[in-house]
Amino acid sequence: MDKYEKISYSLLGFVAVIYVLLLIFGLVAAFPFGIIGFIAIAGVGLLIIKVIKERLNNKEDDYYSKNVDQ
Repeated sequence: MDKYEKISYSLLGFVAVIYVLLLIFGLVAAFPFGIIGFIAIAGVGLLIIKVIKERLNNKEDDYYSKNVDQ
């Protein structure tokens, strides 16, 4: 990974964090109806955590990414 790719991912990550924070603040401002948004964010967050855990624990993906020519 070159330095420009690292910088690009860093900037995108920063923007994503700011976007999520603004989304949460907006949901707090729309309190009674904002609970629906919090439930949706929690569901997506749990699915992302599940995918990351599965990827980290998958030996087959590790084998192919290290040993198969691309």
